[in-house]
Amino acid sequence: MVERSVSILDGNMFVVSDEQGDIEASPIYPTGLFSFDTRFLSRWVLTIDGERLNALSRDDLQYYETRFFLVPGEPTHYIDAKVSIIRQQSITGCLVEQLTVLNHSTEPCDLTVRVEMAADFADLFEIKDVRQKRGETTAAIDDGHLRISYERDTFLRETIIWSTAPARVDSEGMTFDIHVEPRGRWSTEVHVQPVVRGARGRDIRTSLESTRHRPKHEVQQELDQWLADAPELVCDWEPLSRAYRRSLTDLAAMRYGSLTDPVRLPTAGLPWFMTMFGRDSLFICLQTLPFIPQLTPVALRLLGRWQGSKLDDFRDEEPGKIMHEIRYGESAAFEEAPHSPYYGSADSTPLYVILLDEYERWSGDVETVRSLEFEARAALDWIDEHGDLVGNGYTSYQARNKINGLENQCWKDSWDSISYHDGRIPDPPRATCELQGYAYDAKMRGARLAREFWGDPGYADRLEREAADLKERFNRDFWISDGEFYALALDTEGRPVDALSSNMGHLLWSGIVEPSRAKKVVEHLLGPSLFSGWGVRTLAERETRYNPLGYHVGTVWPFDNSIIAWGLWRYGFRREAGQIAQAIIEAAEYFNGRLPEAFAGYDRTFTNFPVEYPTACSPQGWSAGATLLFLRTILGLNPYEDHLAVIPHLPSKIRRIELLDIPGRWGRADAFGRADGHRRRRTSTS
Repeated sequence: MVERSVSILDGNMFVVSDEQGDIEASPIYPTGLFSFDTRFLSRWVLTIDGERLNALSRDDLQYYETRFFLVPGEPTHYIDAKVSIIRQQSITGCLVEQLTVLNHSTEPCDLTVRVEMAADFADLFEIKDVRQKRGETTAAIDDGHLRISYERDTFLRETIIWSTAPARVDSEGMTFDIHVEPRGRWSTEVHVQPVVRGARGRDIRTSLESTRHRPKHEVQQELDQWLADAPELVCDWEPLSRAYRRSLTDLAAMRYGSLTDPVRLPTAGLPWFMTMFGRDSLFICLQTLPFIPQLTPVALRLLGRWQGSKLDDFRDEEPGKIMHEIRYGESAAFEEAPHSPYYGSADSTPLYVILLDEYERWSGDVETVRSLEFEARAALDWIDEHGDLVGNGYTSYQARNKINGLENQCWKDSWDSISYHDGRIPDPPRATCELQGYAYDAKMRGARLAREFWGDPGYADRLEREAADLKERFNRDFWISDGEFYALALDTEGRPVDALSSNMGHLLWSGIVEPSRAKKVVEHLLGPSLFSGWGVRTLAERETRYNPLGYHVGTVWPFDNSIIAWGLWRYGFRREAGQIAQAIIEAAEYFNGRLPEAFAGYDRTFTNFPVEYPTACSPQGWSAGATLLFLRTILGLNPYEDHLAVIPHLPSKIRRIELLDIPGRWGRADAFGRADGHRRRRTSTS
């Protein structure tokens, strides 16, 4: 990550700058102002009399706003500074920078304030792989506005910049010649408006509720309402309370509406994944159902609308398949990348059925379950018709797109995430173990939906038979007797890919693990090779490819750990679930309550703090959701018909906890937990 980078965001639009608030394009990290996968500002540098500024301090006011306190000159001159600058940046549909220059001396001063500006309109995919732009960039000055435009055929993007104070505008920025009286001040607002041109030159962004410019007080009111609608947490362990509020705030910040759909869903993660992802959206909804259930029906309907309907090798599309991600940048527009949308994930499809069932259990929303019957059946059909590439009854994956499709289409989607114990990479297709758990769970849940809501008991019986058969075969073929653990995957010949990984925890969540083997699985997950003390590593230390700083081969992912803890609770290992929850929340304290995408897998005895992963997304959707799922898990919240069951088992750091106004089909419920084992539940209808 860029050293000491600062970010603010509002849905899909975000800014990444340095600690002075300046932006200079980086070849390895997306610095700039971005919206819909395009960089609308690649240079934004403030100078006073030709001098760059130095930071004294910074206030992170809200997720959409930050304030920099700056002085000109070298740090050794701070004590003698006669002038200081307050630079406040906010992003609410467009970027607004308020510049205030303060004269602290008893003499007037004349200064030249300059903001250098540029827009390269780089596609997010181009940041690491710099390409020669094929379109034309122009800069024009129009009635005091700097208008920077990019055009390639029908792909039109613009950055329009103007100031509330008079300025000398040129093609590379704005200059302000200012006079400041003794003890006086000067200020201006500089506005930056990204423009996405559509048919007949219309700015598509201005017609969308989610991307229109809104006053800051309106954004703040919306955030306040979002937080007020969520359950209230009362807890005697401050790190959990802090992480809970930060997670809710980040999930609010990351909601965005696409260019084609006005509804708002959380994006996957800043900066690389500020768009809708099928897998991420589904997991975020699963994590957050007891807290912000309004996200789920939106996600189900939108992903159902984008469900695959044909065979398309370029996009890895297949009938019934749920999409992986969608992009709106230049690469997708000209099919240089397949993300329009791209379907390269093998887990989104069974997860869709799992979420639909889980949503009904919490909400009682039968109408949505019935309205999405076609999509759910198509997803279940995909598991057998297109998911079984080898013909052995297991869900596996292999990219249809051989040029720029994803090699690994499970949640660990980096190229080296699936390996044998000796480090070799298996040839595709690959059937990872957690995919079989998801398929099993989807069939079991699909059977319930068919029997109770779709009026098709015969289909329900068939799904249950298929699930039982899958569970029996899985426990035979994936179990490695020598080490007493489940293989990471099966290769194309049906041989076990014998690495010890965190994926086994997902198997506990799905329920595919034979109860007699659960204890051994838990021993591995909490053993020294997988458990770092800060959480469960993605890959065990004993494996050849283990690297504590490897993206999926040794780091700790809060999302992964939240699903593992949920699985431990399901099999009755509630103390162990609390142990994982406590470790991750303790790690969150070192990230100011905001869990990053991942952090290093160094052992806790080796470091007194979790070590940052250099390019981790932060905030990140399912890391924010992880805190909420941990809270559900330690309280043992589980919907049962029209009641909410509460079976708390608190980690050692918590003595007392209350979660008030939990929404669900029962109205509103309160849950209580105490370390002495006493528990009670009060349910009331709102």
